[in-house]
Amino acid sequence: MAHTLAFTKGHGTGNDFVIIADPDGDIDLGDDQVAALCDRRFGIGADGTLRVVRSAAIAEGAATAEAEWFMDYRNADGSAAEMCGNGIRVFARYLTDAGLADIDAAPLRIGTRAGVKTVTRSDLGFEVDVGAFRVDDEDVLVRARGLDVSRPGAGVDVGNPHVVVALGSISELEGIDLTVQPVLNPQPRHGANIEFVVPADPLVRGGVGSIRMRVFERGVGETLSCGTGVAASALAVRHWAGAAAPDRWSVEVPGGTLGVRVDDGHVFLSGPATLVYSGEITLA
Repeated sequence: MAHTLAFTKGHGTGNDFVIIADPDGDIDLGDDQVAALCDRRFGIGADGTLRVVRSAAIAEGAATAEAEWFMDYRNADGSAAEMCGNGIRVFARYLTDAGLADIDAAPLRIGTRAGVKTVTRSDLGFEVDVGAFRVDDEDVLVRARGLDVSRPGAGVDVGNPHVVVALGSISELEGIDLTVQPVLNPQPRHGANIEFVVPADPLVRGGVGSIRMRVFERGVGETLSCGTGVAASALAVRHWAGAAAPDRWSVEVPGGTLGVRVDDGHVFLSGPATLVYSGEITLA
């Protein structure tokens, strides 16, 4: 039976989402329905969906009960994901604009499958404390169409898994064909987002490191931006650069520029969040 679903379209540096308000947890979308919503030819078009639901109304919210709101993030293929750095800023923007939360009165705590994340306002828009991170010294070999040989990548965990590959030039970065999923060896059990980065020359100016990045997101494909991937990329280059590396980074992605900073063992991501339009769609 068909039913009408209200939605809002939003994005963070081009990483776009279908936002569905479901405070009481009444909406149960199947993977195929999420994929239909995200389809860019036959649906609304997005890299994923953000269901706005109270932690108390979703089983996964039991682990994040101290946060009123839970970000139920699904990739474009319908699969659930732990965290989304751009998505959580868009989620915070939606809560704020809808009058469901007051981020100016106190930092906004949001439940995710990677735990509770805190969002505040920043000069770039919103900043999220992504949390603790881990950089793995064991290389993963990455084979991608457009690269002459497999390249070593560093595993970075920021609540969800990433593999970051350093390249030698912008032309090499632009020459990768990310319409085809890169192959990882060994393949992580739950897959990973794969980032390709080129450090700026010089790497650091005014105490801020700079890199450019492209990303293949698991369950989605290439996106214009990936917030947690931006954080992971900065962390990987910071790790490779050694003890003298800065704690502040500027990361350029096809959809814009995001800021990363490291403080007291946590990584923070800042950038804009935009709500584009609202509407209704009929779902089978």
